[in-house]
Amino acid sequence: MAELAGRVALITGAGSGLGLETARLFAREGALIVINDVRAEAAEAAALSLGPDHLAVAGDVADEASVAAMVAATMACYGRIDILVNNAGVPDAFVATVDQTLTHWQRLIDIHLTGTYLVSKTVAPHMIERKAGVILNLNSIAGILGLPVRTAYSAAKAGIGMLTQVLGCEWAPYGIRVNAVAPGYMLTPLLQRLIDEGKVDGDRIRRRTPMGKLGRAEHIAEAMLFLASDRAAFITAITLPVDGGYCSWGAPSDAYPLDELPPH
Repeated sequence: MAELAGRVALITGAGSGLGLETARLFAREGALIVINDVRAEAAEAAALSLGPDHLAVAGDVADEASVAAMVAATMACYGRIDILVNNAGVPDAFVATVDQTLTHWQRLIDIHLTGTYLVSKTVAPHMIERKAGVILNLNSIAGILGLPVRTAYSAAKAGIGMLTQVLGCEWAPYGIRVNAVAPGYMLTPLLQRLIDEGKVDGDRIRRRTPMGKLGRAEHIAEAMLFLASDRAAFITAITLPVDGGYCSWGAPSDAYPLDELPPH
């Protein structure tokens, strides 16, 4: 039997990337998917690609009225929300802190941290009423380790880590589990472009990673599926790094010292 059969999953920022990969896997496991994206056309295309039983709802996770409308549309269509995946986010600028603008800082905080808080608190009353629910957040290794020039992004992700702990503890008595996944260096189109342009040393990252390779979107989706499923029924308020061991390595040497790195 499919692990998420009949469950309704609202996934923010799922018009592309990790969110869409997670939506595809959840749909294969029987879930009814609500694809949110700030770009209406991307949300609609993504939902259509999953099949006729899935819904698209455009909306900005950092805007209270927009979030309320998104959740109301989901409830009107399906009558419940079993799983919320707070995936919406924007990339960082890799600019020295003294050169970053307040606008840049505020935008990342608003979308990543405030968005996660706002969508969670809007969905939670419906889960509390049913005494059941799963909320999954997107942390990052940038929220666990100190990564220079990632100031706003790192602060937002670290905040999501603590928010996960607080909400997981606060809402556990209502049958709601709140967890997060912290992706490591994932071979996304953006990272591949930076590697191709010589702005990121892909082999250096791989040597710093105990498993010697970069992650893929499906690694994150599979971790999300586990945390959303009944197999994780006694797990809440944690951040699970999915990073090939990157966060655990502390020695002043390559983590993967072999001459031949494994395939990507």
